[in-house]
Amino acid sequence: MTIIDWVKGDHSSLSIPTHAQALREGGVDFLNKAFHNSGFLSTNNQITKIIQLEECFGGSTGQKLLLSLEYAFPEAQLHTKLFVKFSRDFNDSIRDRAKNQLAPEVKLALLSQMKGFPIAVPSCAFADYHEASGSGILITERIAFAQGNIEPLYEKCLDYTLPQPLEHYCAIITALGRLAGTQKSGSLSEGIAKHFPFIPEQQAINQPIRYSPEQLQRRLSRISEFAARYPKLLAENIRQADFFKQCSLDIPQLLLREKAIKKYLNENTDFIALIHWNANIDNAWFWRDKESTLQCGLMDWGSVSQMNVAMALWGALSAAELSLWNDHLDELLALFASEYQKAGGPQLAPAELKFQMCLAVAMLGLAWLMDAPAMILAEIPQLNAETDRFDPLFEQHESARTQLQMLNTFLNLWQSQDFASFLNRFIAD
Repeated sequence: MTIIDWVKGDHSSLSIPTHAQALREGGVDFLNKAFHNSGFLSTNNQITKIIQLEECFGGSTGQKLLLSLEYAFPEAQLHTKLFVKFSRDFNDSIRDRAKNQLAPEVKLALLSQMKGFPIAVPSCAFADYHEASGSGILITERIAFAQGNIEPLYEKCLDYTLPQPLEHYCAIITALGRLAGTQKSGSLSEGIAKHFPFIPEQQAINQPIRYSPEQLQRRLSRISEFAARYPKLLAENIRQADFFKQCSLDIPQLLLREKAIKKYLNENTDFIALIHWNANIDNAWFWRDKESTLQCGLMDWGSVSQMNVAMALWGALSAAELSLWNDHLDELLALFASEYQKAGGPQLAPAELKFQMCLAVAMLGLAWLMDAPAMILAEIPQLNAETDRFDPLFEQHESARTQLQMLNTFLNLWQSQDFASFLNRFIAD
C-alpha cells in the first residue's frame, strides 16, 4: 500500500495530514492553520503547545488520536482536549478499506457548525476529506465521560447495567427525530440532497440476502440446535419448537418477496431522511439539564446519509434489552413520530413505522444474523449449558456479545410481532 502523507482537502483547500506521524510533523503550524480556517480558533489567538498526541485504539476504521492543546488565550467553548480520527490506516489493509466512511462524517461535522443545528454532536474543530484518495481527518472535542454532569460511557449490549434504560433510549429517539424532522423541513441546508444523497443501492437494507432458501433453513436448524444446547443464551419465547417451525414457513415467503419489500421500503419519501444509522447506546453521551431532563448527544457518524428512518430506529434499538422492545416499542415509535413532525417533518403513523421496521428487520436479520451461533462459538468456544449472557466471558468479547444480543432481538421481534402477519399484510396491500 502506497503511503500518502499529505493531500489537498476538498473542503478547506488546505494540505491535510493523512496519518498520525504526518500530523506530528505538521504540529502546531498545521493545527493553527486548520483551526483558523474552520473558525474554531479566533484569528487573534493561537495554539502554543501540543500537550498530548497519543494514539488510541478501537473502532473498525482509520487511526485515532487523543490530542491536548495549550492556547495563548483561553476562550469560552475552546476545547483543550480533542479527538482526532483519520479515514486511513496504512498499517492495516482491512481497516483501510473502510476509508470512505469518513467522507459523509466530515460533511456532517461541517454541517453541524451551522447556527441552530438541532442536536448535540461533538464540537468540530476541523474536518476535511480528499475524495480522490479517500484520505481525511476529523478533529472534534473529546467527550468527558464520567466527568462533571456527563454520564459514563455505556458499552454496547450491556444494557442490563444501564440505569433507567427507557429514559436513555427516549433521549436517543428524541435526538434522531429532531435531526430527521429538521432536515425534512428544509431548514438545514439546500445542499443536503447533494452532500447526503439517498442512494437506494448503497443502503444496507438493499444488500441482497446471499443465501438460498435451503441454506437459510440449515442455518435456522443450527440456531435451534444452539438454543437447545445453550438454553440460557436465548430468550425462552424464541427457544420453542413451534416458533422455529413458523420461521421455517416464513423464510421462503420472505425470500420470494425480497425485492418487492425492499422497493416498498425505498419508495415512500416521507420515511426517508438524514439520520444516524447506528445510534446505539455506545455512540451517545448523556447529561441532565437544569430541569433534570436527560439530554443526549450523538457521535461516530460514519456513513451518515439519508435513509429509511424505520431502519435507523432498528439500528438505535438493536442492542437494547428485550424488555424495552416488549414493553415500550410502541411508545418509542410514537415518540419518534412526534419529534419528527414537531421539527418540521411529515406526519408518520406509528403503526406504519412499526410495519416498515419489522419488514426491514426481517430482511436485515436474514442477511446478517443467521450465522451468529457460529460466530459466537468461534470467539467463545468454552460455552456450556450453564452459561448465560451475563457471564463475564461476554463482557470480555464484544463481537460475541453483540452477535448474541442482536440475534435475541431479531428473533424476539420475529416472534412477538409475528412477522407472518406483517408479511400477510404486505401481500394483501
